[in-house]
Amino acid sequence: MKKLALTLFAAGFILIGKSAAIFFEDGEKMKPFKKVEQKAFKPGEKLRYRMTYGIFDAGEAILRVDLSDKKVKGRKLWRVQGTGKTISAFEWFYKVNDRYESYMDSEGMFPWMFVRRINEGGYKLNQDYTFFQHQNKVDNGEGKKFDTPDLVQDMISAFYYARTFDFSKAKMDERFLVNIFMDDELYPTEIKYKGKEVVKIRKGKFLCHKFAPVVQEGRVFTSEEDLTVYISADENKIPVLAKAKLQVGSMKMHLVEWEGLANKLAKID
Repeated sequence: MKKLALTLFAAGFILIGKSAAIFFEDGEKMKPFKKVEQKAFKPGEKLRYRMTYGIFDAGEAILRVDLSDKKVKGRKLWRVQGTGKTISAFEWFYKVNDRYESYMDSEGMFPWMFVRRINEGGYKLNQDYTFFQHQNKVDNGEGKKFDTPDLVQDMISAFYYARTFDFSKAKMDERFLVNIFMDDELYPTEIKYKGKEVVKIRKGKFLCHKFAPVVQEGRVFTSEEDLTVYISADENKIPVLAKAKLQVGSMKMHLVEWEGLANKLAKID
């Protein structure tokens, strides 16, 4: 299930204990970072999704962007957060209460700190990662450091970084890459462009870009294109609908509420 959650976050989606912290040696200089120009989101944005398994409503996820008073060498950070939980009627089957939190560079659109708290069916996991982006390394909080490429993302920041891409001139089957560091490993994650389509959800009709994230076959999915994500064909570029064919059943995630958007949503009346 964690690979499914990763793909949903990257393409289209923790009670905080100790917070990760970044320490620099005296006199250590920050390397220059490219500023990522984007108008897709801003602090104050909040998105709420309902998740269904088959015909049943199973849970909900909330994604939000907030200002933060944290800084790294004078660089301002945004706090982006994703929470997911099962609804009460579904908890008898499988209870989930997850929280992901990332402190992203407000100009470079990459993370400096990541906190993960998950509780899924009694399985619990706590992670506190520190991203030393100026050194191309990440510290897993357990005494291990790993080499990473430029602009490496965590599980939640990847969702926002992908929204900085320009899809307006994308060609059929063109691929977009996001490097995600998760569970002490680097996951080069690709999404494949499949054109435009009008989709209908409970909240109405939306003009969307269609994507097929390239996923590992033989585990949760039987084909690399069994997951389809629809992203609003406007300047917000928010996931409106995600559909996954599982080896047993199917799952959907659809947008049910939004506020604080940076631009008008491409809804069709």
